[in-house]
Amino acid sequence: MTDVDPTGSPRTAPDGAGGPVRVALVDDQQLVRAGFRMVIDSQPDLEVVLEAGNGREALQRLAVVEVDVVLMDVRMPELDGLAATAQLTSPGGGPVGRVRPPKVIVLTTFDLDEYVLAAIKAGASGFLLKDAPPEEMLAAIRTVHAGDAVIAPSATRRLLERLVTSLPDLQERPQHPGLAELTEREREVLVLMARGRSNGEIARDLFVAEATVKTHVGRVLAKLGARDRVQAVVVAYESGLVTPGS
Repeated sequence: MTDVDPTGSPRTAPDGAGGPVRVALVDDQQLVRAGFRMVIDSQPDLEVVLEAGNGREALQRLAVVEVDVVLMDVRMPELDGLAATAQLTSPGGGPVGRVRPPKVIVLTTFDLDEYVLAAIKAGASGFLLKDAPPEEMLAAIRTVHAGDAVIAPSATRRLLERLVTSLPDLQERPQHPGLAELTEREREVLVLMARGRSNGEIARDLFVAEATVKTHVGRVLAKLGARDRVQAVVVAYESGLVTPGS
């Protein structure tokens, strides 16, 4: 599994990795794709292997090109990024013959906040602002490829907090049944996850070993039926377990 240092450079290769992480760029702006390609291809462990200008083209090309991580824009002609992500990550909806579909990172801007929650629910493993620093984008690709979700950057926390303001009042929000199954410690871990803490930071906050935190995170995901950390964080916000500014 990839271990990323603060600059976004990998310390070790992902388990079973036989070459660079294969990345797809899906955006209707060619200049945006060209800029991302230049940054990504400058890294020895990353390689852009596919570009597409809309969601429909992306799905067609992803059916024949092996890809690990997709950077997916939201607003595109013919088929937008949300619909493409949902099709790509749904059971049986990914490329035929693949053991698992590629991971998706949705790209957004602040004026597209209303789409982010829908993107996560559609199956994205995270989201980034288009104007994020290059090292943040590179670290996100490596993190998602390693099996985690991109929720740590401060921009992500701000976006989640902005999104939750559009949710109903706490009294009207449906309570996820899995929350009642969490132990007190597991609820603590979920709250810290929702505040953007990494496993190492949670371990320091709770004065436990990082391996113990990984176990708690796994149990939280299982009890909530969440695919990854991002989905678990959405549950925490939607249920009112975590509120903006808390």
